[in-house]
Amino acid sequence: MNLVEKWYTVIILLAVVIGIGIGQVEWIPANAESLIVPLLIAMLYLTFLQIPVEDVRKAFKNVRFTFTTVVINFVWAPLLAWLLAMLFLGDHPALYIGFIMLMVTPCTDWYLIFTGMAKGNIALSTAILPLNLLLQVLLLPVYLLVFGGATGVIELSFLVESVLLVLGLPFLLAFLTKALLKGKQPLREKWLAKISVWPIFLLSFAIMAMFASQGQLLLEHLDYMWLITIPILLFFVINFLVSQKVGRLLAFSQSDRVSLSLTTLARNSPIALAIAMTAFPDEPLLALTLVVGPLLELPILAVVTQLLLFFRQN
Repeated sequence: MNLVEKWYTVIILLAVVIGIGIGQVEWIPANAESLIVPLLIAMLYLTFLQIPVEDVRKAFKNVRFTFTTVVINFVWAPLLAWLLAMLFLGDHPALYIGFIMLMVTPCTDWYLIFTGMAKGNIALSTAILPLNLLLQVLLLPVYLLVFGGATGVIELSFLVESVLLVLGLPFLLAFLTKALLKGKQPLREKWLAKISVWPIFLLSFAIMAMFASQGQLLLEHLDYMWLITIPILLFFVINFLVSQKVGRLLAFSQSDRVSLSLTTLARNSPIALAIAMTAFPDEPLLALTLVVGPLLELPILAVVTQLLLFFRQN
């Protein structure tokens, strides 16, 4: 874990504070909004470049692990997210949708760091990563329509347009870039090493721009953060217990159980936030959920890592 990754939570929090601060300057809010989408597209382009999507077939070499992960991430987790959203956020449609978006998008990067720290099966976790990405890109619009279609927040045509722009365009550009670099492995690895931390900075700038343009409204609703925090914490606790129980029932090794827990706990807030900012530009409270998410998630993953190490020793 490099220095930037270690301080990810602090960097995001600073982006929020700076964004709110500069948003008090009269001309900035109107101009900041136009920067959000380009920054997110650039962030996702660099993120997709680092994900070996062409290696999806590797995930199917361990059928039991892959099947279990897919069921927990794409069947159980959406149902759990919907239930928690109904219980705690049913009266707040924007927060409801934001919570659903966060919880139906499994992580495609951070969990590998924590998997290594907790002595999990990194090869297994890496193999499932491209499949997680493809499935969430395909299924996110479906989940939004199924679980949030009745809220009045979602417009199908605008949602499809946003998905194509913010996910489809960077995905296509990353695919074309990889094709151009095919056969030039040393150059590709050298370049990827240099850009590895840039997605974090680009996401931070996008968050800064969002809070600069909508910060005043968000400040007026800080009490909503408590509403968001409770279901987020419950999601992580329940999912951790479920993954550990399932891993034991299926007789997974200790390292494979570590991988299962972290693969099904960590969430992909950058992708969810990218869609939220473009598909729901008039719902800043929706994006608030997706900013609070990673502020809670990384400390939780750090605690989970220590728990998994404790389980290993006992």
